Amino acid sequence: MADITGVYAVSHTPVMTNMPDAPASERRDAAFAQFTRVGKEIAATQPDALVLISDDHLHNFFLNNLPSFCIGLARSYPSPVEGWLKIPKQDLPGDAGLAAHLLQSVMRAGFDPALSMELTLDHGMITPLDLAGIAGAIPVVPILVNTVQPPMPAMRRCVAFGRALGQAIRTYAGAARVAVLATGGLSHDVGTPRMGQLNEAFDRGFLYHLEAGGLDAAADFAEATVNTAGNGAEEVRNWLVAQGIAEGAPFNTYHYDGITDWYTGIGLGRWSMTA
Repeated sequence: MADITGVYAVSHTPVMTNMPDAPASERRDAAFAQFTRVGKEIAATQPDALVLISDDHLHNFFLNNLPSFCIGLARSYPSPVEGWLKIPKQDLPGDAGLAAHLLQSVMRAGFDPALSMELTLDHGMITPLDLAGIAGAIPVVPILVNTVQPPMPAMRRCVAFGRALGQAIRTYAGAARVAVLATGGLSHDVGTPRMGQLNEAFDRGFLYHLEAGGLDAAADFAEATVNTAGNGAEEVRNWLVAQGIAEGAPFNTYHYDGITDWYTGIGLGRWSMTA
């Protein structure tokens, strides 16, 4: 049976990679240091695989096929799909065996995710991995959550899906150690007149409820207030999937800074899970 070596969450935005010098150096360096910290912590546990929870920014899916959840079952994943992203093209190794086990297990638990063997990963996954220094170093299982176009899965549904994923990981016999990284958010707006405006009250409130622990408080807070934090804040669903995997353990916030020069509330941290 596999041990979950750590469950982490970080913000993602392509602007961190394409415009690294936009914020003041102190704020930039502080944020980048925490990405490095997350990468080192994940690598130190020597995981056999990394479950990546993010969203597809209308590259693999569009309005003709927009699943609430999708599990990647490929042996490798080309990335990034965006030609303008300042990260070298590369193929990330996959773990098809773990992915197939997760798919079968969550279906037995009452979920019906889509599956894909042809995903091309975008900035939502490659940017955090690159900043953390672990891109390509660990086989990945990408899990995509629809956070970009209604109807989106309810916040509590994301937690429940995460619990099913966590139970599935723990019953996998093909690996000894599995790490989890969720990416997205926090408050930001994309392609609207509010782009560049953040909602630090939402960000800190969401982190507060994660820090308090429990399965549903952060989900209920997000369900009630995410509309105040920009369309990109819908990506907190990815964090809530991780909250479910961690079984509602308290969250340890490593860093938060609402960096308007990156158009995003930047948060990073880890769930404080007991062995």
